[in-house]
Amino acid sequence: MINQKQPVPQKGTMPGSTRNYNEVIEFLDSHWSATRTEKNIAAVKALDKTVGTPSKSVSTILIGGTNGKGLTINFAAHLLKEEGLKVGAFYSPHLLTYNERISLNNETISNKNFTELANEVINAAVLNDIKADSLDILTVMALLYFKQQQVDVALCELTLGNGVDPLSICSAQIVAITRVTQNSSTIVDEEILKKQILDLMLFTKPNSFVVSADQSKAHLQLMLDETKRMGAQWSMPIRKLAQLRYPFEQLFGRCAALAERISQIFVDNFANKDALHIENSLLAKLKGQRGRPTLEKKRFDEMNPKKTIEQFWKETVTSLPAHFELLDKEKPTILLDNASNIDALQNLLLGIRLLHYQRPLKGLTFIFGCDKNKLHVDEFLRLLRYFSKKNSANVIFCPISTTLPGVKSESWDVDQIAIDVKSLKIKARSAKNFEEAFDAAKKSVDERHGLVVITGSPSIVAEYWHHKGIKKI
Repeated sequence: MINQKQPVPQKGTMPGSTRNYNEVIEFLDSHWSATRTEKNIAAVKALDKTVGTPSKSVSTILIGGTNGKGLTINFAAHLLKEEGLKVGAFYSPHLLTYNERISLNNETISNKNFTELANEVINAAVLNDIKADSLDILTVMALLYFKQQQVDVALCELTLGNGVDPLSICSAQIVAITRVTQNSSTIVDEEILKKQILDLMLFTKPNSFVVSADQSKAHLQLMLDETKRMGAQWSMPIRKLAQLRYPFEQLFGRCAALAERISQIFVDNFANKDALHIENSLLAKLKGQRGRPTLEKKRFDEMNPKKTIEQFWKETVTSLPAHFELLDKEKPTILLDNASNIDALQNLLLGIRLLHYQRPLKGLTFIFGCDKNKLHVDEFLRLLRYFSKKNSANVIFCPISTTLPGVKSESWDVDQIAIDVKSLKIKARSAKNFEEAFDAAKKSVDERHGLVVITGSPSIVAEYWHHKGIKKI
């Protein structure tokens, strides 16, 4: 956190001075908190107030849960933009640059705008002795940017999903909850899951809407009870799949369907109708026409058929990196996915099977780089064993050399996990580093029709890009 008693590790910068982009990045890298308390909330509230309280000026939708938060935001941003709205999005974490966290109409914020915002917010914290950490600063930067850009709505990803999340300063119009699952333990602890749900419900305000992805009946009932207790409005949960193109309907269809429901609620209840493209809207309901349509109107409609929501989803792909991201111009083809828990890994393995049905693979190798105690569990071993029975694959485990800023992690014991996997009669080995793992993986599959899957954490995906020479800018 920012503390006047400790010198800020910057080259030639003083409180109130202007930092260049690289100096801003150094500042953010060095001001992450290991733990967060109520003091952090006091700090982010003070910082928000100091820069003009953007949290109260921006219409916000908060998305929390275990998996699919970023995808849901991304799909909702695409759909609301199609409706004619100006849409801000705030993601967490990032892979290569902090810029990835903040976007406007699905365009990542420029270095220039990012630097200007950072200087304004950091200087406000330093000059007013506000002990804000990097998550607080980035949150206020995003809200301030959305206020300056006069967005119609801001979609924000809950990083922590509890009472010390800096987004608790917002009065959300909609709170959306994706699937809630456990990250590491193989034994489902209902008390842990209940606590996660209750923490997410803290973001609900009177008269706000609550909408959930498909959950267990008990979890949905808990959400409904809390919604009523908070004086909020409950929207029926999403159980359908949006009709994305193959194979993404099965992988991301629930996230897109939740995004559609979020967008529908916002358009019906909160959107500025003057900003909407009413005539071509996929969501807004036009006022009924009296009498029969004229011949000219019929001809016009035939010549200019209106796009349907089904057509929209068929044409829409996520622009988020590391979400079943296929690099098919590489030889061999590379698949990047930041799956870091059992639920996400199941989805990834499903996607690979669907991909194999579409185009048979000649060689498949996984590079796993995981956080300690995230996937090294019995369920992970069972998943690999089941998958390998029907799909021949090699598995390489490598340590994580560097972690992303703000991500608490410790690399697992790659030698031990390789031994555990080999005991299941799966081809597995460990590697000293990513370079060794990647070289071995490329040699193990066909150059034209093989597939190398890099997964296990956002950090291992970032290592791939660093290996390719694409670093922080």
